[in-house]
Amino acid sequence: MDGIHDLGGRQGFGPVDVDEPEEQFHAPWEARVRGMVNSMSRAPDWNIDWFRHCRELIDPIDYLQRPYFDQWVQTYAAMMVNSGLATVDELASGRAVSRPEGLSPPMTAEQARRVSLGARRFEAPVQASPRFDVGARVRTLAHGIPTHTRLPGYARGRTGRVHAQHGAHVMADDNALGTKVHEHLYTVSFDAVELWPEASGRRDVVLLNLWERYLEPA
Repeated sequence: MDGIHDLGGRQGFGPVDVDEPEEQFHAPWEARVRGMVNSMSRAPDWNIDWFRHCRELIDPIDYLQRPYFDQWVQTYAAMMVNSGLATVDELASGRAVSRPEGLSPPMTAEQARRVSLGARRFEAPVQASPRFDVGARVRTLAHGIPTHTRLPGYARGRTGRVHAQHGAHVMADDNALGTKVHEHLYTVSFDAVELWPEASGRRDVVLLNLWERYLEPA
């Protein structure tokens, strides 16, 4: 969807602070939120793309003013209410008055600390062959998508080349709406000037991972 979350390539927000210290958390409460998210039980209708879609629905002014992990709290609260795991009153009071059924027990603090975010492989076999070969010129869709999408606004209607194939992966747009479909995923290389005319004369390129339905032959 087109929303305030899609800030790539937009002007008016000042320069990116490339000298910001590399640290996982900026305050102790952020680490606590991460621990809560790692340990909490998941509703059957939750997945990462649904989380992203819900986060993108935050009011634009609210989105820009809330710290990153504060947005997580707001998003998970909305997901809990939507899935019937908690009521607004329960969240406001901090006290549960009911116990949802069918959920696995939450992880302990020690189990949550051991959660690994290391490299994993997610491709799945599909009958369809890749539509595009490495080196093929492709053009991205020019139109927006009303729900969740991983095609950023600044790269729509632009021409690039397939840099790599990654097999078939769960298509994020469908997964956010509860439908699991695997589709070929590619890394596409774009010359910077193709995305931003003011980059004329620069040799920079931008690499984006894009699903097959975003692309057409150029």
